[in-house]
Amino acid sequence: MKRTLPGEIWQVDFGIAAKVRPALVLSNLPEPNELALLIVVPHTTAVRGNKWEISIPKPFLKQGVFHLQQIQPIPFVRLDRKLGALTTEELQTVKAALVKLLNLRP
Repeated sequence: MKRTLPGEIWQVDFGIAAKVRPALVLSNLPEPNELALLIVVPHTTAVRGNKWEISIPKPFLKQGVFHLQQIQPIPFVRLDRKLGALTTEELQTVKAALVKLLNLRP
């Protein structure tokens, strides 16, 4: 199993229709008794301009956004290679937006 950390950006194979694209890892490595899945947010260049698109420019990414409405689990076998990582502050921006999207406030 590949070693990943939340905040890393990996090249991921999302399948034939969704293609290979960068994705932001959100979850920790699963425990041995858990499914071998990671929760990720895909990066897309098809920008729509809505509030759930987070733009975080990185030199290894094409101009685009992380689209929070596309959050999804992916099997580890779909990970290709690590591209880079967000800073702590950038990851915190994504997490704050996810709290709003998922209505996680008490």
